[in-house]
Amino acid sequence: MSTTNLPDALPAPNSDFYMIADCLSDKELEKLAEVREFAEKKANPLVNEYWAKDAFPFELLPSFKELNIAGAGYTGYGCAGGGTLFAGFLAMELARVDCSIATFFGVHSGLAMGSIFLCGSEEQKEHWLPQMARLEKIGSFGLTEPLIGSGASGGLLTTAKREGDHWILNGEKKWIGNATWGDVTIIWARDLEDNQVKGFIVENNTPGFRAEKIENKMALRITQNAHIIMENCVVSEANRLQEDSSFRDTARVLRMTRSFVAWEAVGCMMGAYENALRYAQTRMQFGKPIAKFQLVQDLLVKMLGNITASQTMCVRLSQIQDAGKLKDEHASLAKAFCTVKMRECVGWAREVLGANGILLDYNIGRFVADSEAIYSYEGTREMNTLIVGKAITGFGAFV
Repeated sequence: MSTTNLPDALPAPNSDFYMIADCLSDKELEKLAEVREFAEKKANPLVNEYWAKDAFPFELLPSFKELNIAGAGYTGYGCAGGGTLFAGFLAMELARVDCSIATFFGVHSGLAMGSIFLCGSEEQKEHWLPQMARLEKIGSFGLTEPLIGSGASGGLLTTAKREGDHWILNGEKKWIGNATWGDVTIIWARDLEDNQVKGFIVENNTPGFRAEKIENKMALRITQNAHIIMENCVVSEANRLQEDSSFRDTARVLRMTRSFVAWEAVGCMMGAYENALRYAQTRMQFGKPIAKFQLVQDLLVKMLGNITASQTMCVRLSQIQDAGKLKDEHASLAKAFCTVKMRECVGWAREVLGANGILLDYNIGRFVADSEAIYSYEGTREMNTLIVGKAITGFGAFV
């Protein structure tokens, strides 16, 4: 495209307008810079190709392992450590380049490792977490079912029946990221004896466990989601999460990871905004770059406003979490708010690009499509709104 009449130096896209990175330590900033370099130089050149192919870029895994970020936010057991704020920045930075890569990381490090860290025995943590932190074992999280999404707290159809020192699992799970090629899945099932939800560490090569790839997705196509079928799948009592006794414990994991989804939504907005701004600065129309037009600047500023509001909310949320004061309603408000703002933001980014916005070549179309998955997983906007609504009114409005 022509760049006639452009200034010699244009402002580089900067989606950290309120300098939230200043909240991190120098050591954390150094690690974040490594993650950004990996995302921009190694992941970014591949993601459109693999998104189109509906495949995972396994050649990125060696470089991803070298980042040593799995288990961010967890202390000990070979985990990356650091606080929740730092872990949130990692999720945001990965999603800024590709939401599928961020989801792979969130499922493995957040949901799977988090389940073991929060609900596992000391022995289970010592056995599994170091392997998973080194990415020698890739984890998945199996809660959602073909017929059960928002109603997981009381209606899981997957069952667990104890027989001596083993449990027999039967049922199905759906939308389980990483499970088509990973090594271990945290399966949540309803105990037939006491009707309580319990968690199990299930190795994916266990007889009776089958993971089938979900085809024809329009979002997060790099993330490999599975439909899991369990038929008399035998799991030892030693692989039952020992500190988990009901859905209240499952909810502890979701409370923690729901915060990271809010961070992912922010990263998705940042990626869409930065790509749109670069385009607007160089796309010529009527003899000048479209960034000179008032309506385009209005769209860009509204996008930056959404990003900045969501970033500051997530920073405060992580501070609350690190202080041990996080409640369900705190995480739910951030997830609901940030994903709504994300949907607006990616739509405005596509609007800036016009017809080019639907082409993978310009990245925006990928952010638009992937945002739809982030908008729905880890609790829909409606369910998270009801959680906050109950907290502020004192009345439950659930079915």
